[in-house]
Amino acid sequence: MAPKSSNFSKEEELLLQDFGRDLSRKSSVIFYVHALFVSAIPLWLFNRIHQMEMLDNAILFVIGTIFSAYFVALAYKNNKFELKHKIAQKRSDGVAAELNAKMSETESKKISKKEKDERILWRKNEIAEAESMQLAVFYTNSLFLILLILSSFFFFKSYSPMPNYIISMVGASSITGLLSTSSQK
Repeated sequence: MAPKSSNFSKEEELLLQDFGRDLSRKSSVIFYVHALFVSAIPLWLFNRIHQMEMLDNAILFVIGTIFSAYFVALAYKNNKFELKHKIAQKRSDGVAAELNAKMSETESKKISKKEKDERILWRKNEIAEAESMQLAVFYTNSLFLILLILSSFFFFKSYSPMPNYIISMVGASSITGLLSTSSQK
């Protein structure tokens, strides 16, 4: 096998990085903070409704919240990747029209076709990045909380609070993470 050589320009490498699965540092922080918050919401539910004392179950709550936050953040990442490409394709014409409208005629004549296409591509990527992050967080949070409420109040309602918490948190976060790995084409 031949050694890999990078025949890409700096701009092409940045563009490939933007459309890859890797998250930027900012995206990772945003995802983990959101995941931590949404994973901590069930603490109120189990404390107030299921009457589990916070101090007596602190270790269980911390472990459950961290476990859940990891899988929810993983689901954010997977959903963002899937949504970003769909959004970029749908926004392509609108972004091109927006940038063409913003450029004056003299500026449009000075810029080459390649430069104009690069500007459109960068703007499309920027918009797709922001929208996919927001939608990934919304969809994942909705799915996780719905699964948690259904499992806690309907499927395992007859269980005592501690097994109910463990099964509901592990189940909801695991299913959320698992469903994010499937691709619908």
